[in-house]
Amino acid sequence: MLIADAVSAMIEFYRGNRHDIAHFLKVWAYARTIAESEGLDPDLRETCELAAIVHDIAIPLCREKYGSAPGHLQEKEGPALAREFLRKLGCPAEKRERVAYLVGKHHTVLGVDGIDWQILLEADFLVNADEGGASREAIEEMLQNVYKTGAGKKLLTSVYLG
Repeated sequence: MLIADAVSAMIEFYRGNRHDIAHFLKVWAYARTIAESEGLDPDLRETCELAAIVHDIAIPLCREKYGSAPGHLQEKEGPALAREFLRKLGCPAEKRERVAYLVGKHHTVLGVDGIDWQILLEADFLVNADEGGASREAIEEMLQNVYKTGAGKKLLTSVYLG
């Protein structure tokens, strides 16, 4: 129920911004697919999914406050927003804190400390590569240097390197 509530609430949060809605839905779908394929237990899979759903929660604030929403500003502003968003949904405190932490790291590829962070990076890049028109070279570099999960590697290869 928490996942469905989070999806519905994020759709409302984005107030009709179809690009932002479609983006988080795609990231969520990839994160869920990778997490299931990697055999994560249900609790950790839920953490991955929640992080994917709220990972860009700071974008509207950043656009308003700074005029743009680069990754480092999303990572700065996002954790507090994610924490409060999930608190209102009744998410347990420990899970809320981990998701907020992941939101604060979702553009950081160094120091990855868990499969949940790894999956979020991989899922977000799968979508960003398409939306940003990443070059084949950039995709190959990510595959070699960032991607760690078998499922993520397979998806990235299938979608972009066919």
